[in-house]
Amino acid sequence: MKLHNAMWPGLVGKEPGTDHPPISLDRMLELTAKASVDGQKFDGVDLFLFHPHTDPDASESDLRKMADKIAAKNLAVGSLVAPVWPGTVGDSAMGSIEQRAKFIDAVRKACRVARILNEHGVRKYGVIRIDSATGTKAAAKNEKAAIKAIAATFREAGMVAAGHGERLAAEGEVCWAGMHSWKAMVSLLEAVDMPGTVGFQADLAHTYLYMLGVNSPKTALLKTRILKTRILKTRILKTRILKKGKGGKYSQKDFDKAYAKLTDALRPWTIDFHVAQNDGTVHGTGSHDKTGRHCPADDPNGRLDIAACSKRWLEGAAGRGIKHICWDGCMFPNAILEKQETWNTVLRAMISVKNAIA
Repeated sequence: MKLHNAMWPGLVGKEPGTDHPPISLDRMLELTAKASVDGQKFDGVDLFLFHPHTDPDASESDLRKMADKIAAKNLAVGSLVAPVWPGTVGDSAMGSIEQRAKFIDAVRKACRVARILNEHGVRKYGVIRIDSATGTKAAAKNEKAAIKAIAATFREAGMVAAGHGERLAAEGEVCWAGMHSWKAMVSLLEAVDMPGTVGFQADLAHTYLYMLGVNSPKTALLKTRILKTRILKTRILKTRILKKGKGGKYSQKDFDKAYAKLTDALRPWTIDFHVAQNDGTVHGTGSHDKTGRHCPADDPNGRLDIAACSKRWLEGAAGRGIKHICWDGCMFPNAILEKQETWNTVLRAMISVKNAIA
């Protein structure tokens, strides 16, 4: 299993002219290439196909120069993120005919870039990542109608991808309509009905929020439980709420049962995988409504056993065409992203996953 690092943490949530400006692709590549743990290195990177890292309309010559630069650092390219969101190339997957056409165009541009990178040789595996590019409120009134509309767009996008020999993976992030809960995500994939071409991208941080029912309380897999604990010295009964949320707790047995249900439902669809950590809180910025807060791999508040949780998702990975896994560190402060030790720690976590599934 190849180990990749995502380049988009240098872009997501970054704003020019602030104390957290975008970090260039060159710098992200440098930090990735320099990471080392007991002689082991990252094998490659996953790319976001939009400015300032990558122009989705860049000439073939410019794309090949980028590929040369990545290959010169002994890195491969894996999965690509299509610029499907409003403000990039695309637009809402459940919007007007014009908006949906933009979405399809974003996928088509991503397939063109993928072809050039494949022909160059720097890319030999990976998928193209998408999501619905639509906030959850747009689907709240009529979830079934929303899933039907998004599925139609995904199906058309899937046909475009298949024509280029590519596969699409919809990321399970709760801030997007149609993927705001694990049940909605399963329903959407079933409605698209293109297994092997349109699948699921599991991210440890985001899928953990599926269990908590963020943006969809009725589908929560970790419910609030109330236990009464007798304090022997005072003989007073006190109530303790067991809930995986801020400052809350639950038993490992509860977690394992819930995680098994989650992974059993979505693992058969999973064709791309992000290793990450989550501290049980949510974060919202702009169109990202209540999304997973990625935290450092060694964060003491991290709620996930990274290797154990990854192993559940990656059962049978080879049979689903998964040849690499990628770390996703979205929305880390620049001070953390710029520290070389951050990426050594990340690589160490990635190696633990690789060893767990070996």
